[in-house]
Amino acid sequence: MTPSSATAMSTAVVNASQSSTRPVRRTCYEPLASTHPGRQGIAAGACLPTIAVTEPGSGSHVLGMTTTAVRDGDDYLITGTKTFVGNSHIGDLHGVVARTGPGSRGLSAFLIEADRPGVHLTPHQPAMGLHGFSFGEIVFDNCRVPAANRLGADGDGLDVAYSSSILYGRPNLAAVALGLHQAILDTTIAYTASQHRYGDPLAHLPVVTQRLGAIQSRLMTARLAVYHAAHLLDTGQPCDAELINAKLINAEYAIDSARTAMEIHAAHGLHPQQSSLERYLRDALHIFAPAGTSDIQLLRLAEHALGTTAPPWSARFKTPVPRRAAVSVGR
Repeated sequence: MTPSSATAMSTAVVNASQSSTRPVRRTCYEPLASTHPGRQGIAAGACLPTIAVTEPGSGSHVLGMTTTAVRDGDDYLITGTKTFVGNSHIGDLHGVVARTGPGSRGLSAFLIEADRPGVHLTPHQPAMGLHGFSFGEIVFDNCRVPAANRLGADGDGLDVAYSSSILYGRPNLAAVALGLHQAILDTTIAYTASQHRYGDPLAHLPVVTQRLGAIQSRLMTARLAVYHAAHLLDTGQPCDAELINAKLINAEYAIDSARTAMEIHAAHGLHPQQSSLERYLRDALHIFAPAGTSDIQLLRLAEHALGTTAPPWSARFKTPVPRRAAVSVGR
């Protein structure tokens, strides 16, 4: 994902948005996991899923959502609006979290097919960056969904929402930001090597050299943060704080380095025909809000420092990535 984001940012973000497939795997009842066509389509790569949690009136405040799922016999009636849904206009299956009761255990999650009656897409609005990525709004108008489409038990919706954000959304977006950050440095190095001022390459000017060093320093720090967090997640260790920090550092540092690079490029960085840098800056700003803004990340890190956090989500879902057995090669 990191290498692809250096050259095809929208493709990398589409891949990152597949974070919705993990909660499906983790929380599906076995009958649903094995029989639901959407679940089978995800496994076969024939179904593009989304995760729909954020709402226009609540933003990062998950418990403030107002989308409802009212039980009606063997079905649920889903009513409400979800916004900033990745792959919204091309997704085949939406993982939707809705309110079924009061409090934190009053949220439940459902698989809702995109072509189900009562599912409506608002007109797609082009955004500042990520022009190849659909990031829109879905309206559910008394959408009837079988109870069999519920993910996990009634009240498991918070688990789906937080696991998709903390365990997968944040590290995936951090990896995307890291690849973009590398592209920013590569583009700037090439520019400063090709441009000459006062008889020397631009990179030899002390003020430019220092700014290149600042970009390199941020990039190295960001890479260590996301690799360390990913290692802890892969090995089944508690790592909520590390995942949160990786997203914070990579998103902020990519934006900072894009601005530094723009200062080095000056007017040359403003023209898409001359440089990809202006696109990198616009794309970097799109990584800031998904899976929690930097203010949210700092709030969660403060709770970790104060010891006031709930049990880590990474400890609740311990599934280390299996390691391949060593293979001896004959001589």
